[in-house]
Amino acid sequence: MASGPIPVPSENLSSAPSPSPSPRRNWPETIIAVGVLLTLCYVGEFVLVVMLSSMLLAFILAPVVDMLQRLRVPRALASFLAVLLLLGVLYGITYASYNEAVAFLEDLPKYSSKIRATVKQVRQQAEDIGRNTEIFPPDAKNTITVRPESTWTDLLTRGFGSLSQAVLAATFVPFLVYFMLSWQHHVRSATVMLFRMGHRHTAFVTLGLIAKMMRSFVVGNVLVGLFMAVVSTIVFALLRLPFFYFVGPISGFLSLVPYLGFVLALIPPLVISIGQIQSGDAIVLVVAVLTLHVFSLNILYPKFLGTKVQLNPLAVTLSLLFWGWLWGALGLVLAIPLTGALKIVFDNVERFHPYGAWLGE
Repeated sequence: MASGPIPVPSENLSSAPSPSPSPRRNWPETIIAVGVLLTLCYVGEFVLVVMLSSMLLAFILAPVVDMLQRLRVPRALASFLAVLLLLGVLYGITYASYNEAVAFLEDLPKYSSKIRATVKQVRQQAEDIGRNTEIFPPDAKNTITVRPESTWTDLLTRGFGSLSQAVLAATFVPFLVYFMLSWQHHVRSATVMLFRMGHRHTAFVTLGLIAKMMRSFVVGNVLVGLFMAVVSTIVFALLRLPFFYFVGPISGFLSLVPYLGFVLALIPPLVISIGQIQSGDAIVLVVAVLTLHVFSLNILYPKFLGTKVQLNPLAVTLSLLFWGWLWGALGLVLAIPLTGALKIVFDNVERFHPYGAWLGE
């Protein structure tokens, strides 16, 4: 019996489903779109920072509005009362800080001589080191001095803009917060309606997850900041630091600044302690601030924020670097919530799942 190829009916060949071609990525268009988006973020820094800051404040006040609504207060009135509460708290903090600053300046002459002597000694030592490490002789005529275009202080102060921009932002933020609170449901439903019918459910779920993450991020930072402020105040009081009740809260909340938190938290107590405490107490002060910063970074942050943001350390570092470069100090503040929101979007859009997995833990 001869063996040969088994004939296949022609109708089966014609009806066999052909594999659908996988969609090809148009990388030139993607690169151009990313470039345009980055340009818009850079050019529209003021508008975007004001809007995002207002969103964070709105997320903080949303539970207050919900509580007032449960007491049968209309949402518009509840939003207005919440904004008034925010302005009252900010005014109280500013007023108390101003009074403490005035008291500090009035008492400054009592130990200003010690501060000047210490600063003069440090400056003299720095000049001696500079003279000993000079490559060219001091009497060289053809000395070329290269001045860097920007310093790290420029990075920190960038994003706040001029005084007029700060005043303009301060006038816009309360109104934006009010409208975001009073029109919250309308804005959310209208945003969902911008998408096609098949994607509206995904958009609705994504917006809800972003709102929950933002609220958890803000509340977690406030709780960690309050804890750091209280403990810092107690530690500074035990070290008999002048104006410990004023410097403690400042140092505690400055510790929340990503990566620069330890240095920024250390500056106020060190400046106050010049000529007032012994060198041994100064070492204890540095160790105490460092311990508090490490404790908050490794214990409190994972406890209050780790399960909500779900970003790996590399993604956090790169986001801080990118948004700090783009928007300065305010970029450092907004970097983690922005990156966390992007991860939520990536996790809920199927074709972006690999990017969400890369950002995740």
